[in-house]
Amino acid sequence: MKSFLNTPADHSPNMQLTIDGIPLPAHSGELLIDLLNRRTESGAQKPVPHVCYVQQMGPIQSCDTCMVKVDGQLARACATAVTAGMTIETAGETVDIAQREAFDRILQNHMLYCTVCDNNNQNCTIHNTTKDLDVKHQQRPYTPKPYEQDLSNPFYRYDPQQCILCGRCVEACQNVQVNETLTINWESAHPRVLWDGGEKIDGSSCVSCGHCVTVCPCNALMEKSMLGQAGYFTNLPPKVLDDMIDVVKGVEPPIGYGPILTLSEIESAMRNEHTKRTKTVCTYCAVGCTFDVWTKDRHILKIEPMHGPANGISTCVKGKFAWGHINSPDRLTKPLLRDGESFREITWDEALDIIEKKFKQIKADHGPDALAFIASSKCTNEESFLMQKLARAVIGTNNVDNCARYCQNPATMGLQRTVGYGGDSGSIADIEKAGLILMVGCNPAENHPVLCTRVKRSHKHRGQRLIVADLRKHEMAERADIFMRPNPSTDAVWFSAVAKYIIDSGLAKMDFVNKWVNNFDEYKKSLDPFTLEYAEKITGIPAATLVTVAHEIARADGVCILFAMGVTQHCGGSDTATALSNLLLVTGNYMRPGAGAYPLRGHNNVQGASDLGSMPNVFSGYQKVDDPDIRAKFEADWGVTLPTSKGLDNHEMIRAIQEGKLKSLYIKGEDTITSDANAGDVGDALGNCEFLIVQDINFSETCRFADIVLPAAASLEKDGTFTSTERRIQRIYKAIEPLGESKADWEIIQLIANRMGGHWNYSHPSEIMDEVARLTPLFAGVNYDRLEGYKSLQWPIAADGKDSPLLFTEKFPFPDGKARFYPIEYIPPCIESNPEFDLHLNNGRLLEQFQQGSMTYRTPGFKVLSPSTFLEISPELATERGITTGRYVQLMSPYGIVRVQAVVTDRVQGKQLYMPINSVVEPVNRLTSSFTDRNTHTPAYKETAVIMTVLPEQGEDPLPRRNFRYGNRTPQPGLEIERKWARTDYHVPGTSPADKLVQITSTTV
Repeated sequence: MKSFLNTPADHSPNMQLTIDGIPLPAHSGELLIDLLNRRTESGAQKPVPHVCYVQQMGPIQSCDTCMVKVDGQLARACATAVTAGMTIETAGETVDIAQREAFDRILQNHMLYCTVCDNNNQNCTIHNTTKDLDVKHQQRPYTPKPYEQDLSNPFYRYDPQQCILCGRCVEACQNVQVNETLTINWESAHPRVLWDGGEKIDGSSCVSCGHCVTVCPCNALMEKSMLGQAGYFTNLPPKVLDDMIDVVKGVEPPIGYGPILTLSEIESAMRNEHTKRTKTVCTYCAVGCTFDVWTKDRHILKIEPMHGPANGISTCVKGKFAWGHINSPDRLTKPLLRDGESFREITWDEALDIIEKKFKQIKADHGPDALAFIASSKCTNEESFLMQKLARAVIGTNNVDNCARYCQNPATMGLQRTVGYGGDSGSIADIEKAGLILMVGCNPAENHPVLCTRVKRSHKHRGQRLIVADLRKHEMAERADIFMRPNPSTDAVWFSAVAKYIIDSGLAKMDFVNKWVNNFDEYKKSLDPFTLEYAEKITGIPAATLVTVAHEIARADGVCILFAMGVTQHCGGSDTATALSNLLLVTGNYMRPGAGAYPLRGHNNVQGASDLGSMPNVFSGYQKVDDPDIRAKFEADWGVTLPTSKGLDNHEMIRAIQEGKLKSLYIKGEDTITSDANAGDVGDALGNCEFLIVQDINFSETCRFADIVLPAAASLEKDGTFTSTERRIQRIYKAIEPLGESKADWEIIQLIANRMGGHWNYSHPSEIMDEVARLTPLFAGVNYDRLEGYKSLQWPIAADGKDSPLLFTEKFPFPDGKARFYPIEYIPPCIESNPEFDLHLNNGRLLEQFQQGSMTYRTPGFKVLSPSTFLEISPELATERGITTGRYVQLMSPYGIVRVQAVVTDRVQGKQLYMPINSVVEPVNRLTSSFTDRNTHTPAYKETAVIMTVLPEQGEDPLPRRNFRYGNRTPQPGLEIERKWARTDYHVPGTSPADKLVQITSTTV
């Protein structure tokens, strides 16, 4: 059984063994290599060499360099579990012979030319092991392989000549990412890494997640952004490099590797002068992946994950490679002022003068509620806090919101109704521990890929059960034990029907209910309409399937429900989120590890933007603006009188502009025109706004409507914190200076606030966070010292710094400490397919793009993977309408028209269509309506009915054949090292009389 990826192993001593004659405490069952590595880190012994072992992945057993003697016999330390009384020898002739024999076999596959290698950055495992073993020579000469470099992937390359066949990449692909693309053909005369069983990356199922590149112990797999960039001698012409390598290999026999490695180490140390490594947090989805970004001046060399609490060694294609927006040629670098139909550059003083004049004029003429503010889910917590403070304390309005309104507010409301807090019930670690994962209206393999790897691994190796309910047959639907396709907007019905069946069948966890949940009788009665027969009629899911699902949930050792916009972006989104939380309560799946509700947040800081008060009805920490005591606390701290009633949300702001009530809108870091529903209607409103400020890192579609555009710094150009989907607060650090005259968002907000009489004097975001902690019980113990480096905190956070990885432990956050069942009624969707608009249009993100592509398309390789948007059409509908892949079609709804190319695929069924949101040219939100969730005003993006007209034009496949969706995975349990051991040319190192110490006396120089 594979270990958990996201749960640290227990190393607390509970027994004793003997290492090199010394009794030492250890933990029973831990891997011996981990114990030996801890001793090395403490300085207690010299390193035990190991090349293929990475702690986060576990034993691979391919390199054999970690051989030690266990109770007198040679054994691999990476595959030996510690037991009481064990005697270990890490040195001695037998051990030395085995380790050197093993490493000599590795050097036969790898040419050491470290000084001119881009990977020579003091963390190359091959280089470091050569040094640790004090290798002077290799007995086996390097043997070239009959393969060329593969440069076909946009982001990384594979060099078979340098590949040592350690299998780290295969293990990472098969069992960490679980994309199951990579294998090694051990039976070949010349084994190599294969992609879908072939020799070319391009066209395979590789999703370019970068796991393989991250764990490669040498330069066989390397980021293209590193090539010719990292070293002092690595950007030389190929012929010169080859000549230098020949020179190195020529002098090795007489002088040995010692002097050569010394030279390379000097060059490697010199690289530190121009290479900077800075910890940061990914700015795409909200998993909260953290990593070091390597920069050389402004050039981003690579992303190196290793220590992140959410991701460890993992990344996705966006987090690993999509950083072109940072240095994009079209970055905004100076303030812009509208000049007719175009814009001209102005100074910051000019921009601030105009903003001050217009804000004061509008406030004087129409009152503070004539101004409104939209914060960003991409900016930091501190910047969200200042945006709402600007609105409330300086302008005097509660008209402030953020893009959680577009996606996550129904999830928050459903959870707040039932369990009090609108956040993940636990951590990503709990998701991988659960006995059953229920995915509803989400596609985490593409939208939250690193989180999803934890599910894929536990499902593959730990017996975790997986149920998926979705309109599309995406990757996790293919992997599921049960896959259901409910009719659109009907999830609340089958949730409630399953809950009713569980109660009626005596499967409810009544001990938990009686102790911890109120309103059971009322809730039970509300379920009367939700019979299995009714559910089958409404949802289209057979009653027998729902019975099976109910029993799976009832018997599972912990159930986690993962959900996202397929649940929330409906007119009944809040009620569906409520229904799923009710189901978790009735089955006792709160207040325990490996259970609960997990609304998967879509943007890196959409959780934090709401947490820090950028909402019209709450201050930071969800403290209500209409509570006099809370308001008095903020008034005393800020020295102002605050508005008393709820302000306008995003949806209401658009209506208020159209009604002439809202005169000014300040949008920070959001592309409203491509994000909000019914784009035509929103465009009309923005065009009629008297004074529109847009603040961004590039000139977005929304900027086209602006009166003033302000240039903001990108994430790598500032300090601050983000809050991930698991409520985890993490720091980002400035890696490079802001480009041109751009400024960090918090600095810009402060400049505007002070022009309006705010008298703010923040000098660093840490001071803003101190203020947040002072005013917000939910974050009482947060400060930058407690978040230093890779440290993090999950809210609620007590004043002493104790955080809450598991959200509910001692009680629920209601006055009596109990959760509440919240009865719902099913109301059909606002828009359904009908004889005129006969097709249902679904929409969502793609793995290889983010939102409309504002950031991802600025990295050229992403245009290679998916250059434009497309429309998924089922084979049966394609046959009926005479459509083939590449055919142009027109979609029309009552709200707009788009022209798009078709992709015929069984990912969709019947009259269901699916269109990604990765286009500003033909955006799907041109078709969506202004209908919203009845409780939160979240747009009902998923309730869209359209007419499809087949156009005469036939083009190429809009999803290029090199796209990973056309690949064919090659699943294996892992590296399948037994196939290597079965080769006739393999024996365990140190066990043959021919094995000897591979060490020749060198010439003294």
